[in-house]
Amino acid sequence: MYRKTQNQLILPHEFFLPFGGTLNAQNKWCQLAAIIPWVEVEEKYAKCFKNYRDGQQAYSVRVELGALIIQNRKNLSDRDTVEEIMENPYMQYFIGLDGFVDKKPFNPSLMVNFRKRLGPDIINEVNEMIAKAASPKEERDKDDDNQNSSGNNPQSVEQPSNSSKESRQGKLILDATCTPADIHYPTDIGLLNDAREALEEIIDVMHQPYIGTDMKPRTYRNRARKDYLNLSKKKRPSIKAIRKAIGKQLRYIRRDLAIVGLLVAKGSLHLLNNKQYRNLLVSQEIYRQQLEMYTRRKHQVDDRIVSVHMPFIRPIVRGKSRAEVEFGAKLAISVVDGFSFIEHLSFESFNEGTTLIRSVEKYRQRFGKYPEAVIADKIYRNRDNLAYCKGLGIRLSGPPLGRPTTDPDLLREQKKQEHQDAGIRNAVEGKFGEGKRTIWSWSNYGASTRN
Repeated sequence: MYRKTQNQLILPHEFFLPFGGTLNAQNKWCQLAAIIPWVEVEEKYAKCFKNYRDGQQAYSVRVELGALIIQNRKNLSDRDTVEEIMENPYMQYFIGLDGFVDKKPFNPSLMVNFRKRLGPDIINEVNEMIAKAASPKEERDKDDDNQNSSGNNPQSVEQPSNSSKESRQGKLILDATCTPADIHYPTDIGLLNDAREALEEIIDVMHQPYIGTDMKPRTYRNRARKDYLNLSKKKRPSIKAIRKAIGKQLRYIRRDLAIVGLLVAKGSLHLLNNKQYRNLLVSQEIYRQQLEMYTRRKHQVDDRIVSVHMPFIRPIVRGKSRAEVEFGAKLAISVVDGFSFIEHLSFESFNEGTTLIRSVEKYRQRFGKYPEAVIADKIYRNRDNLAYCKGLGIRLSGPPLGRPTTDPDLLREQKKQEHQDAGIRNAVEGKFGEGKRTIWSWSNYGASTRN
């Protein structure tokens, strides 16, 4: 059950402090609370609840969303987040309390439910509301009129060429990155060892009802552990030694899977909890992938799993000097006037150049006009994107196609424009740095919402 609250719009000087005084309206938490459109967010959030009167009453969206914002900005755990809110009156004002209280506003375990309810899609929609609320009133009125006209004419967005006479305004910056996940650097031998240990745990649980009546199947776990350590402790193992160790671990896992199959035939699969059952399915897929690479002597396979505990993470090839391959979700964003918008988020690798057209159309939906320039990497300069931007009269950053011009003045202007675009594009790199320095890891956020 969810009940709309009426105390979402209190001002800082109206917040009750038992020790006297008032809150400073210039504090960062007061300023942040002022720019978030809590009423609009609550209107949309209340629609997620089917029955308003049945069940236990849920916390207000300001409490849930405010707690998640505090946690991410302060890089805190669930328990530390609740403790910090309990000690800080500004944070209590930010989550919508009427006055300072010296007790926990909610149980730390509820943070898990908050993350499940407010998924990435809802957070991105709230970000859109904040950007719209921060724009001048005149621009918001124009945006509403344009959206209404677009709603009456569905072809307005699908046929952008009809709007070639519209004025262009602003610059759209596009880029993509990989949000790092908290996993060990994956190796084939390490991944097989984790899968083997997970299967051994499953065998122990499934055999427990038969202790004293049936002999426990032999898994050779001590020998398998010894074989794994013999290779992992070597500084520079040879290719032959690595292949031999992988073959041994594959045979150990094959034996464990056969034992699990025999125990399943006895009807003891119900003894596994959700985590163990998931590990069983993941271990089977890891064995299949690793066996395919081992027999075919290759190092690539489709939908490759790199972590037993987070099987949805994929290797993302970025080609950076520091790390050629990164592990986590790939994120494509756009930056406009300091606001960042998520354009595409996926744990599967994708070509960010395919997101340009969709990002430009979203820009028009947000601000009512097409941008005058799109500042992006060379990967965005494919034929489709170039033709699309040329048809709309949008300048796409980068040198023009064809041979370089022989006119020195024109060449000088192009170099100057490229230098200016590179400086403008630094804004998106700064956003990536801000996010990765705090706890802006959509990989981990996705893990908490998937499980």
